[in-house]
Amino acid sequence: MNQKDKTSSIPSPLDRQREIYIKGVSGELPIIPLNFSELEAKAKQRLGAKAYAYIAGSAGEESTARRNTSAFQKWSILPRMLKDVSQRDISISLFGKQLPSPFLLSPVGVQELFHKEADLATARAASSLDIPMIFSNQASYAMEETAAQMGDSPRWFQLYWSKSNEMVGSFVSRAEACGCDAIVVTLDTTMLGWRKRDLNLGYLPFMEGKGIAQYISDPVFQRLLTEPAKADDVPVKPKITLYTLASLVKLMSNYPGGFFKNMRTQIPRKAVKQFVNIYSRTTLTWEDLSFLRKHTSLPILLKGILHPDDARKAVEYGMDGIVVSNHGGRQVDGSVSSIEMLPEVVAAVADQIPVLMDSGIRTGADAFKALALGATGVCIGRPYAYGLALAGESGVREVLLNFLAEFELTMGLAGCRSVGDIGGEMLRKN
Repeated sequence: MNQKDKTSSIPSPLDRQREIYIKGVSGELPIIPLNFSELEAKAKQRLGAKAYAYIAGSAGEESTARRNTSAFQKWSILPRMLKDVSQRDISISLFGKQLPSPFLLSPVGVQELFHKEADLATARAASSLDIPMIFSNQASYAMEETAAQMGDSPRWFQLYWSKSNEMVGSFVSRAEACGCDAIVVTLDTTMLGWRKRDLNLGYLPFMEGKGIAQYISDPVFQRLLTEPAKADDVPVKPKITLYTLASLVKLMSNYPGGFFKNMRTQIPRKAVKQFVNIYSRTTLTWEDLSFLRKHTSLPILLKGILHPDDARKAVEYGMDGIVVSNHGGRQVDGSVSSIEMLPEVVAAVADQIPVLMDSGIRTGADAFKALALGATGVCIGRPYAYGLALAGESGVREVLLNFLAEFELTMGLAGCRSVGDIGGEMLRKN
């Protein structure tokens, strides 16, 4: 038996295997491919060119994205034998709460590109397994709507620090009100990276009013729409063509309020322009973090930390956690990978705060390696987005079940009965 709380909804990996094999006898195959390359390929077939480019693409020649995954191959697991692993516990403790597994869902924006239920479907899948979902700042549904799908299951909120501190404060207050357990400040996206797939298609979903639900549902943002333009606002005036008019129809149709009202008020166009001008803040510095600390009692994690000196500064400035991440390779082409910097960041914080990791985790074995190198937990992104594209809520849940099963089997077969047994001695560097 698997040592889990009786109320846990996570099946044992052996039960998961049996379920798949028994269905196979009847000719029923998994709805979601178990290997990442096939999962991505099938999602590509399902998605339109623009949607696939947005989720699959990375910065520049995409060398960072490739390095994120290839860097895992520099470490090999060293299993130990004759350990009683009949009972296993994959739970972790994080910020005083017991979580049933070390997995979290990284924030993925504009999920409406992949499935009409978007964040809502992802939230239901995550809550069915009590896996924390980090709500995206660029969500397709407002955080309150997404939280309503999750009951008392854990959820966090990702914050992009906009030019308006008042709106930052509003986002954080809303996150607290809808039951978020932590704030994750993404630091590496003060400007969009040079993403060639999107640029080749001339496509940014926010220009169609997609992925801005957190903004248009925010009272501060709505008030800002009524204020006069600022001198440094970026003009948003595309050339008028039939394509422009078609895009305008999409924007007016998708934006809340109804097509004819939106055409009359032009609020959607104002909202897109306001978003473009406010979403990022390139002047952000360490000193600004005090503003956030004054506005929330929730744990604050800094996402995008790669350098050990930045990790030490996070501790110095009173942050509660770190997410070692390079944004899935989407920001800096030629960057270091997350997994190669993880040991240095872990050493720098010296157990003072938890260290999570994302970017490049594609298997349960990858998750095992990250934990062996000192991560408290791991975040997955593209895999569940592809599952969403293929089968909505069921697709996300299947992806998560596969990660959970593979991780627990890897842990047990390596001779570990719990996450606490996973240490650096379980790895060898190639």
